[in-house]
Amino acid sequence: MPDRTLKLGIPAGSLQEATADLFRKAGYNIKFASRSYYPSIDDQEIECLLIRAQEMARYVEQGILDAGITGHDWVKETGADVHEVCELMFSKVSRRPVRWVLCVPEDSPVQSVGDLEGKHIATEAVGLTRSFLAEHGVTAEVEFSWGATEVKPPRLADAIVEVTETGSSLRANDLRIVAEVLQSTTRLVANKKAWDDDWRRQKLENIALMLESCLAAEGKVGLMLNVRRSDLSRVLEVLPALQKPTVSSLSDPDWVALNTILDESTVRTIIPRLKEVGATGIVEFPISKIID
Repeated sequence: MPDRTLKLGIPAGSLQEATADLFRKAGYNIKFASRSYYPSIDDQEIECLLIRAQEMARYVEQGILDAGITGHDWVKETGADVHEVCELMFSKVSRRPVRWVLCVPEDSPVQSVGDLEGKHIATEAVGLTRSFLAEHGVTAEVEFSWGATEVKPPRLADAIVEVTETGSSLRANDLRIVAEVLQSTTRLVANKKAWDDDWRRQKLENIALMLESCLAAEGKVGLMLNVRRSDLSRVLEVLPALQKPTVSSLSDPDWVALNTILDESTVRTIIPRLKEVGATGIVEFPISKIID
């Protein structure tokens, strides 16, 4: 009988809780036990393993894992040959891509990538940095940094390549960005042989669908309302042009019901305007998933 277990890597560390939260929203309840690298999940067909994001793509490529959640940056850094199932726009702080940036101290004479010729650069992403320098025709000494990379310039390194979301840590350490090396987002990646297996592919496609639907619903709310047919055109003018509300007939032929999805940030201004043009029975409701 064929194996019906999907070995799924969950990123340990900074992305761990954000990943578990997204899975919970998608309907998969992941729980972490103290000192265990095997989180439980309420799906008997999935076996989870906590792995550092930096190593995830390598273990997926080797088939130790069927699939895993990791950053595009670590796929590039390791050069792993994996199948990208989907992009998941989330991180430990925001829903924006993270940036790997080349930084120097504020008072450094370095103004461009070319100024780093022959200099010493510290980073956790050695492969990314060497590739970036090669693209700019620059030869420099690139050293792996075991942590606290921001504090190394100027005494331990002339520059660093570091990941940032908000830039606050860089500013706190009086560092200036010289160039952007790479933008990265989180990805669900799969082992290529696992992806060729019909059961695993279907399982991963289902997981991706649910995860993406939760991200698509973030910041959105549903809106239901009733309106006289005679006022319908005015109500539609109030709603955002890109929205296509569902219009349904009611038992009273003079009235219709509208159902639409809006950005939550716009509702506070739109609802009063809808009431002004004749809408009644306005109900706002939360949206947990949006599937196109």
